[in-house]
Amino acid sequence: MTTDDERLARATISLVAEPGDLRCLGLTRELGGVEFLRALHEHPDLGSVLTAVTARLADVRPERELERAERLGVRFVIPGDAEWPVQLDDLAHRAPLHERGEVPVGLWVKGPLRLNELDGSVAVVGARASTTYGDQVAAELAAVVGAAGRPVVSGAAFGIDYAAHRGALSAGAPTVAVLACGPDRAYPAAHRELLAHLAQHHAVISESPPGASPFRIRFLARNRLIAALARGTVVVEAAVRSGALNTTNWAERLNRVVMGTPGPLTSVASVGVHQLIRSGAATLVSSGEEALELLGSAGDDLVVEPRGPERERDRLPIRAQQVLDAVPVVVAASTESIALVAGLAVASVGEVLRGLADEGYVEQLPVGWRLAERARC
Repeated sequence: MTTDDERLARATISLVAEPGDLRCLGLTRELGGVEFLRALHEHPDLGSVLTAVTARLADVRPERELERAERLGVRFVIPGDAEWPVQLDDLAHRAPLHERGEVPVGLWVKGPLRLNELDGSVAVVGARASTTYGDQVAAELAAVVGAAGRPVVSGAAFGIDYAAHRGALSAGAPTVAVLACGPDRAYPAAHRELLAHLAQHHAVISESPPGASPFRIRFLARNRLIAALARGTVVVEAAVRSGALNTTNWAERLNRVVMGTPGPLTSVASVGVHQLIRSGAATLVSSGEEALELLGSAGDDLVVEPRGPERERDRLPIRAQQVLDAVPVVVAASTESIALVAGLAVASVGEVLRGLADEGYVEQLPVGWRLAERARC
């Protein structure tokens, strides 16, 4: 268990440092929260490097903010807590993106779902300006993986994110939203009802404290958490400059499974996904079952390869099928004529025809052979 001092120190850092700040988060991971704050006070040279952080320290009241969070139903989870999702520790030492990275100092969480239950979860992300096709694909995929017992992680944004949460909920599966603002804020405002439902029955997660506003750079920092929390990420529709591609970039860096669902070749909304698949950065999946196969252990959740309907004649030996294809449907033909069409010797064709007659595939008339009812069906 972590000490109250460490929790208070990390809450302080969360209040004064930006999500994904490499220096603050890296030093906190190496030194611990208490020691990092002590270093800021005792080493002026360090404080000068982290000017923005030290300037905010004078005005921050972490005890008051933790009490306020508790009144809002928000808890602050930090490394060392039993609930801490240890998969986030994989963010340590990873190359940054947009100068953002590292393990968060803690997470502000609203909702009953425990974060350690997200191991094995699936992230479903994609375009905000999604198409009807994309919404349907995301919802169905999330429902399938959710019904299989895997929580669904997304960002509660318009488009694919919303469809993913909706799909998981339709299957009665746990789903969490990772926000770029405080967990007490409804962003986007149009999803207030969804976020309230998640906060009551599942979980809303943020690296930012209650009350924090959604800035663009915070979305980029947020994306690494979505990728790190999940065992695999599925991107459904993404244009060339989609923010969802930032999430898949993080997933690839973290050695997570990256998947993409194809869209129409003419769809601008799917160009980014198609590039991921073409470059080999993502594996093509067309259903939740295929995603489960990639995420499971070897031999688990294997997908049955799609096949056309099997006919009785498909079980015949190849030579018998070759002869059968040469037998006319209505007007009977001689053995010699059938052999000529089949391209086989007359003697062998006669033997095969007699065998086919015994099995009810052909019938012999005075003038030759034709297909029997069984073969015509």
